Amino acid sequence: MIIHKDLGDKPFARSRVLLLKIKSGKIVLGGNKNLKIYGRIDCTTGKRMKVENRVFFENETEAINSGYRPCAVCMRKEYLLWKNQR
Repeated sequence: MIIHKDLGDKPFARSRVLLLKIKSGKIVLGGNKNLKIYGRIDCTTGKRMKVENRVFFENETEAINSGYRPCAVCMRKEYLLWKNQR
């Protein structure tokens, strides 16, 4: 898990490092550390969260092992599977 604030001191530096990690495949999913929800990087609800709450994952297994659940908006099928297993 990568914490967004740890990618740099200033917003420009963070966004530059983030873009490089996304392009290289080291970041595939984003999440909210307070709500324990993960989803796609381009999720409309995920884009609105505060930088302080944002974390990133290399894959879905990493997110699940960290105790996160799928986003009901951008990962509807995965969310419904998770919900039915509870």
